[in-house]
Amino acid sequence: MSAVNDTKFQPAVFFLTAIFGQEKVHVWISVPVFLIYVTSILGNSFILFIIKTDPALHEPMYLFLSMLAITDVGLMISTMPATLGILWFNSMEISHDACFAQLFFIHSFTYIESSLLLCMAFDRFVAICDPLRYASILTRARIAKMGLVSLVRGVVLAFPYPILLKHYRYCKANILSNSYCLHQEVMTMACSDIRVNIIYGFFVTVSSAGLDFLLILLSYVMILKTVLSIASHVKRLKALNTCVSHVCIVLLSYIPGLGLAVIYRFVKSSSPLVQNVLGNIHLLIPPLMNPIIYSVKTKAIRARIIRVFVK
Repeated sequence: MSAVNDTKFQPAVFFLTAIFGQEKVHVWISVPVFLIYVTSILGNSFILFIIKTDPALHEPMYLFLSMLAITDVGLMISTMPATLGILWFNSMEISHDACFAQLFFIHSFTYIESSLLLCMAFDRFVAICDPLRYASILTRARIAKMGLVSLVRGVVLAFPYPILLKHYRYCKANILSNSYCLHQEVMTMACSDIRVNIIYGFFVTVSSAGLDFLLILLSYVMILKTVLSIASHVKRLKALNTCVSHVCIVLLSYIPGLGLAVIYRFVKSSSPLVQNVLGNIHLLIPPLMNPIIYSVKTKAIRARIIRVFVK
């Protein structure tokens, strides 16, 4: 097809999909989805309130947790309007510009969250492997710089996505398999040469989530080595218990995301339903579970929450 015809028949919008093949039960699906959004936003906002109002929680681990909560709220807000618009009003259309803006924010927050999880792993590494220097290494100023670097890194890595996609022609089927826009899927809708996007997307995935996950894994190998050298069984369990919450969140965040990236790039015949389910797990479940896990597993936060409701 010629370039002229590609431009002439370029669709003006993309069509989003809530749950593939389940259009007739959108109203029923909207109930748990809406509850997940509300619970995630309120839960993370409550964690922020708890940490802000209790000076005892103004420690590195909780400051990183507050940054993670802000990121999760941003991620929820980025996806909530489009998803609920489909489920409640069958509003499946999204313009190219709105789609590109949405995927920029989604990927930015995702990369920021990955960086923060690495920062939290570093926090646990220093606390267990070098406790005497913990306060001198993780100062307020250094924590602020780590948070700023995470923010800048996420924005810089995601910024080329909408710019590259903006210059493509879209003449293929424009129905997306999720209720929000993701770069790895939107780029396949183009009838232009997308090799730059494929290479850059793969580079970003490897250098952000892939590298962060490897560094987190390395930090826990060193943590485990240090813990096993502790003579007291009780102290070993106590040290490991401080890492349980973070490990759970890392697994919830990375496994669905990396699985989704592999499916989009290497599994050409994958089911749209599988992509849809993994996509929703990747974006909806971690923000929902993060405040729950830390509230249940972290004694200081749990005690502060009890004081709030017992008053």
